[in-house]
Amino acid sequence: MDALELGILFPAFIAGLLVLATHIPFGMRVLQRGVIFADLAIAQIAGLGVIIAALLELNHNLLLVQLIAASSALCGAALLAWIERSAPEIKEAYIGLTFVLSASLGILFMSHDVHAGEHLKDLLVGQILWVSNTQLIATALLSGALLLAWRRLHSSHNHFAFYALFALAVTASVQLVGIYLVFTSLIVPALATHKLQQHRLLSAFGIGIVGYALGLLCSVWFDLPSGVTIVCAMAVVGLLTALLKHT
Repeated sequence: MDALELGILFPAFIAGLLVLATHIPFGMRVLQRGVIFADLAIAQIAGLGVIIAALLELNHNLLLVQLIAASSALCGAALLAWIERSAPEIKEAYIGLTFVLSASLGILFMSHDVHAGEHLKDLLVGQILWVSNTQLIATALLSGALLLAWRRLHSSHNHFAFYALFALAVTASVQLVGIYLVFTSLIVPALATHKLQQHRLLSAFGIGIVGYALGLLCSVWFDLPSGVTIVCAMAVVGLLTALLKHT
């Protein structure tokens, strides 16, 4: 592996670590609350905000794009908190419907865009190999702030507080790694370790870190799309871990 490949892979790996820092604890809580599709719904709503910003030709103003995406995600957080309060027995059905509707709206909004296919691919699988130092620094600062807030509020029964923090974390991550990797980073480590009584958090981070490292390396070695390769690698690592822990 030459210096150029390392120069590309290292920032991508750091991006993965930043995503895992917030998504593993959030993923465990998502699994506990039984709102598995909440991240997909909020990620898609945040992506819808990015699409709207592009339609308004605001792409040149990155701060404004972030504000629109975050505002969209917070609106989604408010909606999901209301769903959990109002219809707890069938909340997953409503959350899944929210995801489908927001995804459909995104496709409708992009229907006359000649670059729609490229934009949709970026939203789903991300461009982790091309993250910038500015994105990494901004995400690191936001992740630190969210983890501090999470530490103070994680035992709270305030539905909106949970979903608001969750929404801000997902908004930043979607633009780094895409919706597929956001969902995988949240669910695979939490799911693979959900029966562990000891060292669960450490095991979950191990799965995430190995998954990102292995996926990035395989994407370079075999010339594969990085985002989906990491998804598959983390799924394999998570499955093997779960099988080993229960044998």
